[in-house]
Amino acid sequence: MSQHPQSDVTATAEEIAHAFEEEVEAVDLSQYAIEDWITQFMFWAMALAVFVQFFTRYVLNDSLAWTEEVAINFLVGVVFFGSIMCVRQSRHIQVDILYHYIPEGLARILSLFVDVVRIAFFGYAALLVWNYSQLISEERMTMIDLPKSIVFYTVMVGFALMCVRSIQVLIQNLRRGYSVLQRPEAFLPAGE
Repeated sequence: MSQHPQSDVTATAEEIAHAFEEEVEAVDLSQYAIEDWITQFMFWAMALAVFVQFFTRYVLNDSLAWTEEVAINFLVGVVFFGSIMCVRQSRHIQVDILYHYIPEGLARILSLFVDVVRIAFFGYAALLVWNYSQLISEERMTMIDLPKSIVFYTVMVGFALMCVRSIQVLIQNLRRGYSVLQRPEAFLPAGE
């Protein structure tokens, strides 16, 4: 038989009851944008589709084939709409070590160049996906009788909104005088 070590700290029932009466901090939802809520919806729709697929395949032994296609399409949406949030918060992977070793003026110019290239890339990617969506507008999905272009229009909207958010980030960087590449520590969430 093992014995539990005795604690020197004792609390009365009243102290324990009052511990649950502490002030609860208000939840701040203002940091979330519309794309975050859309991503949240797509994530839970994908999770539901995966659950239905698992349940029908392994519990009922009669898989619903459409659930896999739905889950994959929602995953594409989660990736591209989640990327919009990453652009807005400057959270994409980046290499910033060079900025610590070059003069501040050059770092500023290079940082602005990166912002402009990012805007051009997302804008061009949106245009390319738009053109591709037009080409396949008549094609249907494999298991669901819907146009394949729905998924590609979602990707196009994701790229277009990443372009818009990149323009907003550029404007913020211009107003602030530095970007995440120059001062990554300034972009850490509170408490890190």
